[in-house]
Amino acid sequence: MTTGTRAAIDELHEILLKHDKDRTQLLPILVDVNNYFGHIDSNAIVEVSRYTNVPIGEIHGVITFYSFLGQKKRGKTVIRLCRTISCDMAGKEQIVRVLEKELGIHFGETTEDGMFSLEYTNCIGMCDNPPAMLINDQAYGDLTPERVVEILGSFKLSEYQDMFGYGGVE
Repeated sequence: MTTGTRAAIDELHEILLKHDKDRTQLLPILVDVNNYFGHIDSNAIVEVSRYTNVPIGEIHGVITFYSFLGQKKRGKTVIRLCRTISCDMAGKEQIVRVLEKELGIHFGETTEDGMFSLEYTNCIGMCDNPPAMLINDQAYGDLTPERVVEILGSFKLSEYQDMFGYGGVE
């Protein structure tokens, strides 16, 4: 949903009213907007700037600094692969190839059905179990190509169950 529609602007204002009109509330506001809309578009940035009196450039800087905030719509399931040196040394490139092949997209893209997005992220605190990734808020370490296929399979099945209310054909 873009925040350009009247209904979306009303929803955005509801989010803003939960916070003080203060620059100290900028990050919590941006997190709430991102969580609700799935991204923070230019209309939302302008409204947040008006509400907090924080310049648009500064808001953009915060959004681009934090990898969990974004200006473009992400898939329902966001897969973030760690790009630290420990993951590089443990075979991250094999994991990249498997993720891209299995989902049919490249990093920085979202599947056509809006179900999956692939992103790189900085350290996720799993340097003792590289390579590692986050799928939404769930961490996975000690990844192998086979394990990635298995993990993706469980998420694809879960999406199917959510869409149709059951796990398969009877």
